Order: sequence, then C-alpha cells, then structure tokens
Amino acid sequence: MEERFKEILAQYTSLTVEEITEETRFRDDMELSSLDFMTLLGEVEDEFDIEFEETDSVGLFTFGDAVKLIRRKMGDE
Repeated sequence: MEERFKEILAQYTSLTVEEITEETRFRDDMELSSLDFMTLLGEVEDEFDIEFEETDSVGLFTFGDAVKLIRRKMGDE
C-alpha cells in the first residue's frame, strides 16, 4: 500500500517515489495546494476503496500521517 501511495503522490509533485519518506510534508515538501490535496485524497479513496470523513484531513501533515490513516480506514491498524 505504501509504495502505491508513493506512486500516486509522485504524480502530484516534483518528488520521486524514492524521495518520499515518512517525514515528507504535503505542503512544505510536496508543495501541494489545498485543491491538489483534496484531489489526491479522492484518488486515494478510489485506489484503496476507503472513504475519508471531512475531519480526517485535519491531522494530515506528512506521508506517515496519511499512511496511518489509510491503514486505519482499511482495517489494518
């Protein structure tokens, strides 16, 4: 799941899959706008067959944060 998520992220940023780490930040490192971020979340929902609540994005700052949330939504955590 993490590798596929990195591949999706790489489509939205100038970073490569190899450059994305647990600490990579969506706004500061990936330079994602709010619109890009929301579009990304929609694609992640489709890819992993999960659904985010409106409040889920509040605490998402890093790749690692998102991985934990996706795992929780998938029932892996």
